[in-house]
Amino acid sequence: MFDTEAPKPGIRLAREVIPQLLARTVAASLCVSVVLFCASTQGGAQVPSRPVESPWTSLTRQLNRAISIAEHGDTQQALVLADALLEKHPDFVPALKLRGLLLEEAGRGAEAAQAYEKALQIMPNDPGLLFKFGVNRLAVGDNDQAIHLFLRHLSILPRDGDALFYLAQAYHLNGQDDLALKAARESVKVAPDNAQVWQKYGELTCGSGDSEAGLKSLLKAQQLDPTLEQIDFDIGAAHYDSMDFPDAAKYAARAVARQPKNLKVLALLASAEEKLSQWRDAQSAFERILAIEKDDVPSLLGLGHCKLELRQYQAAIDTLQRVLQVDPAQMQAHYYLSRAYAALGRTADALHEAELHHRMEQMSFAQAELGSEGNKSTWKKAMQYLAEGREEEALSLFQKTPKDSSATSGDPYVFVGSIYLSMGDAKDALRNLHCALEVEPRVRGAHTYMGLIALQEGDLDTADKEFDAELANDRNYLPAIAELGEVRYRQQRWTDAADLLLRSRTRTPMLLYMLCDSYFHLGKRQDARLTAEVLAAYARNEPEVIRALIDLINRNGESALAQQLSGNPNP
Repeated sequence: MFDTEAPKPGIRLAREVIPQLLARTVAASLCVSVVLFCASTQGGAQVPSRPVESPWTSLTRQLNRAISIAEHGDTQQALVLADALLEKHPDFVPALKLRGLLLEEAGRGAEAAQAYEKALQIMPNDPGLLFKFGVNRLAVGDNDQAIHLFLRHLSILPRDGDALFYLAQAYHLNGQDDLALKAARESVKVAPDNAQVWQKYGELTCGSGDSEAGLKSLLKAQQLDPTLEQIDFDIGAAHYDSMDFPDAAKYAARAVARQPKNLKVLALLASAEEKLSQWRDAQSAFERILAIEKDDVPSLLGLGHCKLELRQYQAAIDTLQRVLQVDPAQMQAHYYLSRAYAALGRTADALHEAELHHRMEQMSFAQAELGSEGNKSTWKKAMQYLAEGREEEALSLFQKTPKDSSATSGDPYVFVGSIYLSMGDAKDALRNLHCALEVEPRVRGAHTYMGLIALQEGDLDTADKEFDAELANDRNYLPAIAELGEVRYRQQRWTDAADLLLRSRTRTPMLLYMLCDSYFHLGKRQDARLTAEVLAAYARNEPEVIRALIDLINRNGESALAQQLSGNPNP
């Protein structure tokens, strides 16, 4: 619930990185660069008649002077010296590295990246360069490039704990948590005394669902370094996920003491206290959040709940109504409102809110978006491959992706077919979906996508058969139930349409519109009105759907409801 943010990659420069630079990045390549320089100038050189400073000695002296100035905090002057060096010797890699670091310190990340990139063109296998450029890319959110650079670095220095740590971070930010956990596990092995590594490993282990093991790693990190940023929060979140709310509240309180205005930390404390029924303490924590972020929906909802339990019924109603103004789709707000109205003796209002809550519970299924079956990075890359006509590479990408226990050999073809369908290419979509069924006749989703293609073409009979075929394999497959409901709606079989659409638990606005219309045709006006209110909540950001709904309601003589929903989407 309380996912921790990945630690930001450390672009620490003048006081921290420059000393490391000598050991890790510049010094490592300085000797190589000097040798190359001497080799390139040795050709027909005359032996001087008197001692003079050699070119490599001069370069070393100038570079060391620039580093010394940077170490003393004068980044701008150090950059001037590095630029002067590069003006005379544009391929001097140590100076390019230093320039990149100094530009990062000055907040000029894009120019820093250019310096690193140029240096890598000259020395493509320099591990220090690969590492530093990877951190640079991670800092600006280019996770794919960061992963590529860290993997290249690790192919040269496979036991580099820092690189493994940042690789885990990049994978995590890219949504590839299986690979992130693997990299973090390797990082712990090679750097067992690094508290930050244990903290990241614990965070990722908790994220994988193993809160007990994750908590052990986090406590190990705290033992190594009690001053770690957000360690109390991480431990508190692990206790919360394990439903140990007393310890969650204890560590959250410690985290709040260190970060009194951190919304994420305050939210953990408030939620833990709410779970412990410590209503006044939780109320205070929620109010602290709302003082910073006045329309934070989870905090408004939590505050309304606290006021309800403290028997401040009208105040609870006011707060919960504000919740629904900000986000009409907050189902739990209707439940709390029902209780508050009942406590004030407003029976009709209480019943209405209870019915809305029940109806929204029935419609709690949001159809999966394209790409939800795997990490977004894989789908994005597959879409790019297909746009470039590289279908085999897209298939291979899905075939290599880590699979869960329900995966089949036909899945990659279904995924590729669904991407083609999203691109408007029905022909190639169908070809891949047929391949999926040849490889695995019971593969999930293939018949549903084929039915969707038939629906788009207005072929209701074929769509009907495809959705039935899907349900023959899995009678509870909700997307196929929902789409079969659309077929029945188009066939004007109102009873079947309403039954199927309701059973599908769909929240898709256009399908809810069909359900509402079906109820009107059947004379089930109360069901139609409730469905209309739910639809207005879920379609609040889709004005065309709202306009169609208002027109439908007016045509059915519900002008008061139409006015309510057009003026204010929440009931």
